[in-house]
Amino acid sequence: MRRGPPPGGRAGGRVGGPGRARGPCRGRTAALGRHGARRAGEGDMTGGRLWSARRVPSALTACAVLALAGTFLYDITAVRAGHPAMSWRTALARQLATRPLHDPWVLTGATLAALLGLWLVILALTPGLRSLLPMRPVAPPVRAALARTAAALLVRDRVLEVSGVRSARVTVSRRAIRVRADSHFRELDDVRQDVDAALRETVRGLGLARRPAVSVTVRRAARR
Repeated sequence: MRRGPPPGGRAGGRVGGPGRARGPCRGRTAALGRHGARRAGEGDMTGGRLWSARRVPSALTACAVLALAGTFLYDITAVRAGHPAMSWRTALARQLATRPLHDPWVLTGATLAALLGLWLVILALTPGLRSLLPMRPVAPPVRAALARTAAALLVRDRVLEVSGVRSARVTVSRRAIRVRADSHFRELDDVRQDVDAALRETVRGLGLARRPAVSVTVRRAARR
């Protein structure tokens, strides 16, 4: 009778199985994993803006369309059932049939309808959420954003830590960060260099997907 290999290993080999990989194979797997994660992160460095759900305009449009369609459907159903049409629909049909196209009321209604449609198209094609700055994605598909006010506070607190700065005003937009600082001692050029260095370091630490431009203005504080 032929005896098989002992459990857990090959015949004549060591017990422990082939599960423990050694040598360059293991190191190569770890290196490939790190390289793949790095490349995936580099591909998502420029995250786009977050899109707003537009809940309020969508709800208002849906309610208006539902109310108008429901009213017309009820009136048409009543007419089909032998009841007279609503007076407002009869008057509206008469006005639309008799008024010319160059009538002021017709032009006003057409202009309002065109403006409403243009507003809806703009809402559909623009992302909105202008008060949020998209951050660099670390673990897609999770997205994060930083409020402009929070970014302005962080930058302002960092600028106020620079020696010689008495007060600072920070304006944060989607493409630029502008700092206006008042200095009450030290040379203005030295203060400007320190503020610029602190600002750039802070901007790098914010982790924004698109690094904004930096503008620094330092002036002598007025004497009190």
